Amino acid sequence: MARVFDYAEVTKHNTAESCWVVLYGDVYDVTRFIPSHPGGSKVILQLAGSDATDEYDPIHPPGMLEENLKPEDKLGKINPDSLPREEKTPVQTGEAPDDGPVDLDSILNIDEIEEVATKHIPYKGWAYYFSAADDLTSKAYNGAVYRNILLRPRIFVDCTACDTSTSFLGHAVQLPLYVSPAAMARLAHPDGEWGIAQACSRFGAMQIISQNASMTPEQIIADATPGQVFGWQLYVQNERAKSEAMLARMNQLDPVKFICLTLDAPVPGKREHDERSKNVASNLPVRAAVQEDQSQSQSQSQSQSQSQSQSVSKTSPSPKLAGVGQALFWGTAADLTWRETLPWLAAHTTKPIVLKGIQTHEDAYLASCHAPQVQAIILSNHGGRALDTAPPAVHTLLEMRKYCPEVFERVEVWVDGGIKRGTDVVKALCLGARGVGVGRAALFGLGAGGKEGVARVLEILKAETETCMRLLGVERVDQLGMQHINARAVERDIYDGPSFARADVERLARSPVPVRAKL
Repeated sequence: MARVFDYAEVTKHNTAESCWVVLYGDVYDVTRFIPSHPGGSKVILQLAGSDATDEYDPIHPPGMLEENLKPEDKLGKINPDSLPREEKTPVQTGEAPDDGPVDLDSILNIDEIEEVATKHIPYKGWAYYFSAADDLTSKAYNGAVYRNILLRPRIFVDCTACDTSTSFLGHAVQLPLYVSPAAMARLAHPDGEWGIAQACSRFGAMQIISQNASMTPEQIIADATPGQVFGWQLYVQNERAKSEAMLARMNQLDPVKFICLTLDAPVPGKREHDERSKNVASNLPVRAAVQEDQSQSQSQSQSQSQSQSQSVSKTSPSPKLAGVGQALFWGTAADLTWRETLPWLAAHTTKPIVLKGIQTHEDAYLASCHAPQVQAIILSNHGGRALDTAPPAVHTLLEMRKYCPEVFERVEVWVDGGIKRGTDVVKALCLGARGVGVGRAALFGLGAGGKEGVARVLEILKAETETCMRLLGVERVDQLGMQHINARAVERDIYDGPSFARADVERLARSPVPVRAKL
């Protein structure tokens, strides 16, 4: 019969030399696993001697425990009556009214989806999704800039039919929008990324799977319909072997049609809402073994480690507890270059490459020089989560039209950031985008109603896009163009500096020795 532990006994095992955690009602000894934890030793040590279920569950795909721990590491059961109180949602705490079951059909726009989700997901999840860099300027402007573009409806046009279908990299889809790589979806709802995939299947939309998904790629695509299109996001790791292993895994998954290399966040931005949530162990006392860098060596003698632990507890300040975003960036490489990274990718996958995070026309042109390996680019400032006051995708689109319009012929151009209306989708397509990505909307859709909430998000955006196209007098998305919008108010604010010498930039893209472009 399994031994039953009181929580007070578990809390005593809170050092690098004896680290226990509670997961799903079971007590585990994870001491052996500390040095090899992909997220770093500090994350585990901040949870040492505690119930780590709420922190662990949304971040780790099912099956991870079995893969990384031995049977003997499972020590027994926890007495549930001895556990501390769990984090509750605003509705559960009484901070928000309980309006009963969510009537998704009554939700009419994406802002209302977010409002409902905010009431039903714990603060930690909301803070991670809502947060953006510094003063949230780029996040806000990503959406606001679309309001400054006016539409030009035409009349006396038969608008009975409306076809929103298009293709991404030659793969047919029913909507010109896709779900951006949105991490940690199970912070919002147990359906997680699988639920997003189910909603995308219903509406024929593409989904890019986040490398930091809370489910495995195999679990996410498990019930995909024939022809459903997925991409997989890559954050290259300092330990390249880890990324190479994931690429080999993706090479075996046929529904994953391309690799989306994310470049707009080589280091994490300062996301204050997320950091205030303190993510890991926010409600736990500071532990002596938690240090700012690495854990104590397990080769130290027990007496030496106890002495050091006592010294740390008396003299060291409390460790800084970062948010979810900071934790997810552990191990991400910041040394990627045109010269080194794309050839490395070519050696490990034959799938097309999509470069995410283009924010200037110069980089858009450089990317196009690497076709056909690079087949699409995503204009993105990481949802305003990396560098605050970085330009919205609309500005980069207009820059490209002014300085290097040939890029639109060389590679597909996708955009994300700030999309909340079907009119936003249409305006981006008019500016030359092939498709438009939504990230937060899908996550908040999960929070509002699981997979059905995500389906409602896609339903709203599809209906709004169709209405906009009909009122413009457009039957198909490939008919949309600059003649349907007035972007003069935005054009005044785009980059107006010198252009670049194309020959020099092309040499920079292909030369083994860096060449300084003449800008």
